[in-house]
Amino acid sequence: MNSKETCRSELRIALRQLSDRCLYSASKWAGEQLVGIEQDPAKFTPTNTRFQRGSSSIRRRFRTNDITSSPATGMSYVSTPVLEEDEVIDGDFYLLAKSYFDCREYKRAAHVLRDQNAKKSVFLRCYALYLAGEKRKEEEMIELEGPLGKSDAVNRELVSLERELSTLRKNGTIDPFGLYLYGLVLKNRGNQNLARTVLVESVNSYPWNWTAWSELQSICTTIEMLSSLNLSNHWMKDFFLASAYQELRMHNESLAKYEYLQGTFSFSNYIQAQIAKAQYCLREFDQVEVIFEELLRNDPYRVEDMDMYSNVLYAKECFSALSYLAHRVFMTDKYRPESCCIIGNYYSLKGQHEKSVMYFRRALKLDKKYLSAWTLMGHEYVEMKNTPAAVDAYRRAVDINPCDYRAWYGLGQAYEMMGMPFYALHYFKKSVFLQPSDSRLWIAMAQCYETDQLHLLEDAIKCYRRAANCNDKEAIALHQLAKLHCELGRPEEAAFYYKKDLERMENEEREGPNMVEALLFLAQHCRTHKRLEEAEVYCTRLLDYTGPEKEMAKNMLRGMRSESSFPSMDAEHFPP
Repeated sequence: MNSKETCRSELRIALRQLSDRCLYSASKWAGEQLVGIEQDPAKFTPTNTRFQRGSSSIRRRFRTNDITSSPATGMSYVSTPVLEEDEVIDGDFYLLAKSYFDCREYKRAAHVLRDQNAKKSVFLRCYALYLAGEKRKEEEMIELEGPLGKSDAVNRELVSLERELSTLRKNGTIDPFGLYLYGLVLKNRGNQNLARTVLVESVNSYPWNWTAWSELQSICTTIEMLSSLNLSNHWMKDFFLASAYQELRMHNESLAKYEYLQGTFSFSNYIQAQIAKAQYCLREFDQVEVIFEELLRNDPYRVEDMDMYSNVLYAKECFSALSYLAHRVFMTDKYRPESCCIIGNYYSLKGQHEKSVMYFRRALKLDKKYLSAWTLMGHEYVEMKNTPAAVDAYRRAVDINPCDYRAWYGLGQAYEMMGMPFYALHYFKKSVFLQPSDSRLWIAMAQCYETDQLHLLEDAIKCYRRAANCNDKEAIALHQLAKLHCELGRPEEAAFYYKKDLERMENEEREGPNMVEALLFLAQHCRTHKRLEEAEVYCTRLLDYTGPEKEMAKNMLRGMRSESSFPSMDAEHFPP
């Protein structure tokens, strides 16, 4: 059996098992990867042509036959036993409990299964209790502090669940799904070391539960933690590592993993979206835009990840495209956090910041842990000059994810606006540690060093150099390096950076005051060092401008006439 057939067979069985245990997020993920595997045209298309996404031929009936395990060509793989189902033992009770669960009546579902001892029933009972506790916690948070406020509310089911699941694990009567739930409970209780151990046991026993992998990833915050995991060599491990690398800001390694996975999952929208996410972090906005356009053609009602697409359109100031996207998600599902975030970006680009904040707050009412909404709302408050509110929004963002460099950068901006450069520098340092390849962060830190309170120009120069080496698309670093070296009395270094900045402006066909400044300095520098022919070139270029620099160029040319063997130059030789 080849790699594609192996993955396809495993995912079909996993999809049924995950759905049967009400793990619908994991089930959806498995289904998306199942149809993302390229089909055999000879088998699955009536005209023997290449498989097309969206074709009715992708509809499959689940087959419950056992998987014939064999090493898969091109994919890392070990045999994983298929779970034995036990619904015959207490099937009627389980079906009733599952019906209650699907209706969000979690306590009733748990009550129905109170005397059932089969592993599947135990898992659903415990899972229902966990979600009942989460539901009550959310209600208490709204009652006590409001939908966006902080609260000390906790899931009151965690203690009893931890006790029961720990006993089951010690007795060896817990299945991989129970281990997943136990790991989730331990994580929420703050016992992350044991949670990692338990979640590794879960994914090694049953690797197709993507929610277990996701929870494991969330508590692997360093590459050392990731490397220490003793994971079986199953193909699902590649998905996990690709996602983990992305969260650890190892974007090139993540891209390599996803490109490798595309060899089998050629039509996976999930992989395409993750590749777009990695390229977004690398600021390859043009490529990200192409990927999302393709995703929307293949999945026109997709809302997931579209908030990232809206960020790209916002950064590129594509007003019409962002307007179309906002209308599209509004008509698809206007009460998704992503939809509210996209509409908020649309109003922000229009300059309607109050309305933008309203939609970001709506997104947070739907999901108070929606990181992008907190960060973007902070940006809007900065635009509105409401720095206390901006600081509060950014702090909420870093509480949710301390690795969000945008929120740390926002905090730095807010404190800089308040005239507190020492605080601003502290937060800029945090942001640049998390995203060292972003030139904007280095520039912000350099500008902080330049303030009157700090005036650490050598440190500013170091930051501008890092920015220049990080593809400074705003073309700020080179010019500032030249100015700082000039201010510190280093004309040779200043000339070097002015020349590099001038070359860049010429390549990009940009004009402006920076070019005039560079030409004027280089003309004066070359004249001082008796490189009169080179100085004449810069002066001649300055004659094309209007303003005082033109008169200065004329005066320099006249001065050089008397200093050199140039032909006599009278005033009439200069353009008026």
